[in-house]
Amino acid sequence: MGSTPQQRRGNTRQRIQDVALELFAEQGYEKTSLREISERLDVTKAALYYHFKTKEDILVSIFDDLNRPVEELLAWGKEQPRTLETKKEILSRYSEALTAAAPLFRFMQENQAAVRDLSIGVTIKERVVALVDLLQEPGASLADHVRCSTALFATHAGMFALKDLEGDPEEKRKAVLEVAFELVTRAHGQESAK
Repeated sequence: MGSTPQQRRGNTRQRIQDVALELFAEQGYEKTSLREISERLDVTKAALYYHFKTKEDILVSIFDDLNRPVEELLAWGKEQPRTLETKKEILSRYSEALTAAAPLFRFMQENQAAVRDLSIGVTIKERVVALVDLLQEPGASLADHVRCSTALFATHAGMFALKDLEGDPEEKRKAVLEVAFELVTRAHGQESAK
C-alpha cells in the first residue's frame, strides 16, 4: 500500500525541516544556503523551492510546528483559574513542549542574533511574556515578577545547563521543575520580602 501525495509531501517537508535544522546547528543559520540543504537532501533546489522559498520559511515552519503545543497551552491557561496547581501545570506542560522541541531551542540558543532579526524572534518574546503573565498574580510585586520570569527561564536554562551533566534526562527535567515550582509557589503566596 503506497503513501498518498499528501503524505509524501508531508514527509518531504519534514525531511527538509530536519536537514535544515541539522545544518543550521552545525554551521549556523547565516552560513547555511538553500543549495547546501538541497544537496544534503539529494534533491534539486527546485524541489526544495516547491516546499520553501527561503531559509526563513523553513525556520518559521519548524517553529510553527513546534510552537503549536505552546499556543495550545496559552489558550488553556487563559481559561483556567489562577490557582497554584494551574501554574504548576503550565510549567510542566511548557517543560514537556521544550523537551519535544529541544533541537529547535538548541539552535535558537546558539543563533540568538539571527533569530532576533527574524519574525519568530518577536513571536518567541510574545509567548514568554504571555506565559509569565499566566504565572504571576495581577499586581504582582517586582520580586514576584522576577520569581515567575525566573521559573519560566529555569525550564530553558535547565535544558542547556544540565545537558552535559551525567544523569537521566527526565530526572534533570524534574529537578528543574522542582526549582521552578518553588519560585512560583513563593510568588503565588505573595510572601515577598519587602
